[in-house]
Amino acid sequence: MARKESASKKSFTIHDLPLADRPRERLMKYGAEDLPVPELLAILLGRGIAGESVMVTAQRLVNHFKSLNKMSEASVEQLMQVKGIGIAKACQIKAAFQLGMRKKAGKTVGYGEAVKNPEDVANVVKSCLKDKTIEHFWAVLLNTRGRLIKTKEISKGSLDSSIVHPREVFKVAISESAASVIFVHNHPSGIADPSEDDIKLTKRLAEVGEMVGIDVLDHIIIGEGKPVSLKRLGLF
Repeated sequence: MARKESASKKSFTIHDLPLADRPRERLMKYGAEDLPVPELLAILLGRGIAGESVMVTAQRLVNHFKSLNKMSEASVEQLMQVKGIGIAKACQIKAAFQLGMRKKAGKTVGYGEAVKNPEDVANVVKSCLKDKTIEHFWAVLLNTRGRLIKTKEISKGSLDSSIVHPREVFKVAISESAASVIFVHNHPSGIADPSEDDIKLTKRLAEVGEMVGIDVLDHIIIGEGKPVSLKRLGLF
């Protein structure tokens, strides 16, 4: 009797579905563009947890984050708060979103390639800044030949001296033996005009860079249109 009760409480798995109704088979038959989000997530995740279909886990993800934008912005730790999502699945989700963002961004400057203009700089990090609802401040590190060494997110939040501290900025640059650095941040409003705080911060960072021997080449602001260069505007 206990065995029957246990069996009745067991959730269905993907293998309980008719073959034609399974997400992977549906993708092969109809194409990825025709599948709803839970089915695409189910294919990405591969399997659910013990006694539970991966479709249940996928739908739980959708219900938890409400939108793909919010899911894409979630950290690995936040994804892991959803039942059925461990570190491996959380990393799979983050990797999938990042690949999609890079594909949408188009051709970007790769590591070891020369950064020649503000558009190149913006392309390096714009996939990481798209659709962000708060400001994110990045450093783009270059070697003596102006080639890309590394990109590093420094802070999140409104730009002021308490959020973006020169110590954190130049600690990364020094550890990577960078000869110069370009700063990039986004304006969630979509309007890329530099604020007074943007200008003051840039001047302060340029002064510190001169003291430590690392040139601050530019500060790029990304909005909805073309990136805005504070250097081109003569603001520092």
